[in-house]
Amino acid sequence: VAAFDSFRFVIKGGLAGAAVYVVYDQGLLGSGTQGAEALKKAQAALPPAIQEWTRYIGWEVSTLPPTPKFDFSPSDSWNKGVQTVMSALSVAPTRACEYTVEGWKFVKDLVK
Repeated sequence: VAAFDSFRFVIKGGLAGAAVYVVYDQGLLGSGTQGAEALKKAQAALPPAIQEWTRYIGWEVSTLPPTPKFDFSPSDSWNKGVQTVMSALSVAPTRACEYTVEGWKFVKDLVK
């Protein structure tokens, strides 16, 4: 049983390592520009790959739904996330002071 568990661990580790390598190789761990380029390559390659796969299996392409169109910019999403985090950090001291004042008021009301 222990040999089987170690074999499963090696297989899972190999699959995880291969997934990380593919992501790195395609440029998804690089800058936002590299990620956007990788997404464009995937969008261009996906429809022909699906058609080839359906011909190989023998399915009719007309019975399958059309491939979805992605209108997604990783760099825009990244920038929006950075702006949100920076906005939250910029108001954090003010909010901390407000919450502290409210907390002291609450404690004083409990003591009365």
